[in-house]
Amino acid sequence: MDFVDQPLGQIARRIAGATRVFDAYRLDFCCGGNRTLGAAAAAAEVDVAPIVEELHVLQARAAEPGERSWDEADAGTLIDHILQRYHAVHREQLPELIRLARKVEQVHGDKADCPLGLADLLTDIAQEMESHMSKEEGILFPMIRAGRGALAGGPIHVMRLEHDEHGVALRRLSELTNDITPPRAACTTWRALYAGLRTFRQDLMEHIHLENNILFERLAPLAQH
Repeated sequence: MDFVDQPLGQIARRIAGATRVFDAYRLDFCCGGNRTLGAAAAAAEVDVAPIVEELHVLQARAAEPGERSWDEADAGTLIDHILQRYHAVHREQLPELIRLARKVEQVHGDKADCPLGLADLLTDIAQEMESHMSKEEGILFPMIRAGRGALAGGPIHVMRLEHDEHGVALRRLSELTNDITPPRAACTTWRALYAGLRTFRQDLMEHIHLENNILFERLAPLAQH
């Protein structure tokens, strides 16, 4: 069957919109981009057939105007996009998510389904991500812009490891929030918090995908010489 034996990261690079399909089925295309679609679907215990069908639909639309294929962008343009679309956005998202999480915990902490510990987890995520993004902005990205990608093997390795840590944090976030599903009686603040968490998770996974599976993969052959 088409796509089943192809790595998630490769599919995500080639087919615009594939990342949204993978996210809907909870397939890790960012940190787990080297795993094949078939293996990822089996691990997630989901039927691979509808996923393949959706990918075929997206592939058929590839010739139509729509999402840009960042696989074709030069490194400088891709870095600019990452900085504007993800680094800047994460710095806006996380403080508000932390505020909402603390409010929900303070007001609803006595409820069994309250995500106790979420605010602290988000605070840790914000601190780790700020450190991570600062290293990219101050060290790795300037190296790439200066044409020194062949010397970036060490920093890229560190960034990949930290991306894996972000993935672990997202799994913990999912555990605390019943896969970011608010209870029926959730108040407006609680629902707003979870809506923001869903957006943040999708943004972070897209962000890691662009770096791991496109930018870093492009530089890997250079770093080997």
